[in-house]
Amino acid sequence: MNSIYHINELKMAFGDRTVLDVHRLTIDDSRLHILTGANGAGKSTLLGLLAFLTPPTAGEVVFDNVPVPWGSPALFRLRRQATLMHQLPYLFAGSVQENVAYGLGVRGMGATEQRQRIAEALAQTGLTGFDRRNALKLSGGEIRRVAMARALALRPRVLLLDEPLANVDHETARLLEELITSLPQQGICVIMTTHEPNHAARLGGTTIHLVSGRVVQADGAAEGPVPEADCAPARRIAASAVTL
Repeated sequence: MNSIYHINELKMAFGDRTVLDVHRLTIDDSRLHILTGANGAGKSTLLGLLAFLTPPTAGEVVFDNVPVPWGSPALFRLRRQATLMHQLPYLFAGSVQENVAYGLGVRGMGATEQRQRIAEALAQTGLTGFDRRNALKLSGGEIRRVAMARALALRPRVLLLDEPLANVDHETARLLEELITSLPQQGICVIMTTHEPNHAARLGGTTIHLVSGRVVQADGAAEGPVPEADCAPARRIAASAVTL
């Protein structure tokens, strides 16, 4: 299995508060990885880092065997390989088709290929026929699916999902679960956050558990001193925290 990310001695701090402190982490390509942890554990911060949106305070991130060039114009090209979908996605005024086409247009893609990718992404998310629907009049589940279609239309190498299954109706959850589990077979590395530790077992993904910004291993051992009370949930999770 090829690895797509290598993280070494990484720290993320905001002021005097350290929100991530990861000694070493390797993430395999074309697999589903599930990040678990309590609120404030650092899950969303880690996603932002893996999307190349926020540079670390210290340490190194290697993507596809090349150190991430924070602050370099080359970072722009890396960002096109990783797409982040937020828990509360924002849709623009206009049609569903216009929303899904937005990123494609920004990348200068021709109209014919845009139409093909939009049709494929809408089919994947169960939204065929929604092209001309007003995006601002959709249900919560439909909004989540449009956001997923918009991300998939870009054909990213890495898809980062922040709580994609939270607060959606049963049908949307079922459809998204089936879609998410199918993506690694298409060569996409999927990294999603969740508060539910059973998602990894149900979806067949590999779990990494964060406690106070640190990776906690399957046996409950952490990469550094972690309060005993914080370690307890990790002992109940089969987590592969060193190689994902």
